[in-house]
Amino acid sequence: MDASTSNPTAIATVDEPHLLGEVHTTKRDRLLASLTLIAGAGLIVALPFALREGAEFFLPVTAALVIAIALVPLLEWFERRGVPSRLSAGLCVIIFLLIAVFAVGSIVLPAIDWVALVPQRIGKVREALDPVLDLYKTLDRFIDRTTSQIAITPQQGRTVRIETPNSMLGLLTSSAPHAMIQLFFSLLVIFFFLAGWTSMRKRTIVSRETFEGALTTARVIQQVVDATSTYLGTITLINVVLGGLTALILWQLGMDSPLMWGGIVAVLNYIPYLGPIASALLLFFGGLMTFPDVWAAMLPPAIFVGLHMVEANFITPLIVGKRLTISPLAILIALSFWSWVWGTTGALLAVPLLIIMKTIFSAAGTPDIAGFLFEHGTLTHVGDPEEKEEASVDSHQAVT
Repeated sequence: MDASTSNPTAIATVDEPHLLGEVHTTKRDRLLASLTLIAGAGLIVALPFALREGAEFFLPVTAALVIAIALVPLLEWFERRGVPSRLSAGLCVIIFLLIAVFAVGSIVLPAIDWVALVPQRIGKVREALDPVLDLYKTLDRFIDRTTSQIAITPQQGRTVRIETPNSMLGLLTSSAPHAMIQLFFSLLVIFFFLAGWTSMRKRTIVSRETFEGALTTARVIQQVVDATSTYLGTITLINVVLGGLTALILWQLGMDSPLMWGGIVAVLNYIPYLGPIASALLLFFGGLMTFPDVWAAMLPPAIFVGLHMVEANFITPLIVGKRLTISPLAILIALSFWSWVWGTTGALLAVPLLIIMKTIFSAAGTPDIAGFLFEHGTLTHVGDPEEKEEASVDSHQAVT
């Protein structure tokens, strides 16, 4: 008979160190995973407040990086034709700046005239809204009669006086220096990011210690650039067409400054859900300032809503839906979060930032909190293995 089988104590003595080592390793991994989870939770809680308080710095930098990532395909197009990196980056910045100046000029300059006309046309707006105001007055009298029967002790409070700028020009003059500094800073970030993009990408991929790490890095970089630039480029084209059609129809209706209204529609359409609502309300107010009655004033927003329904339900899903699918719940959460952090500019950046984070997590791995809590302390879930087979092509393109 074999000695090992006849002596159970010997078996326990041989296996015990191995089992104790596995137990200690599991406990250590569990402790490290717990510390990582706690640190990550603390960072997630603190980060929004840091971004909000540091908006003076983080907002222009983030906006510039998103724009720069979207301009990478244009940069690579110039570089493939033998244009040096710095000159290609300068050309990209100039093209972007020309488009931005045209968009801002077509919206802001006519908007100043419209704001100046508000005091003169407010009477016309009230006349058009007379039926609605009469209904409101009737409802208000009913509420007053109801509340007058309830004894309410009057409370004295402080009177707060809010001083507003004397004119739109004064508001622009007071905020222009700060806006120009931030714009100049953002343009510098875009230029230097694009100028060093090719060398930075090669250095990042080559510096990986393993081939698999380099492959994953190349895949993540390429997918982030493709997803961001494709989304922003496609949505920009769709919004420009939508704004152009809206401007053309408003011009046919005889509405003043149709190009301004088309630009407002195109810009606000970058904000999902809330942007089209704001466009419709602004068009209704503009219609009240232009047309004689409330029914005619409802025609511009009704036309825009019709165009937007076709765009949102048929055109955009047909073009963008094949390449990029995002949960509406994720869009609403991102829109609410970034609007709280950075206001209107944050709302404009919400979807691009969501796309960047979604692409990174889907390519590099997503936190598996459920696995950590209920299984074996796992914190990462590796991406789809099928993506690794496609990554070699992306890696070759990224390095070359």
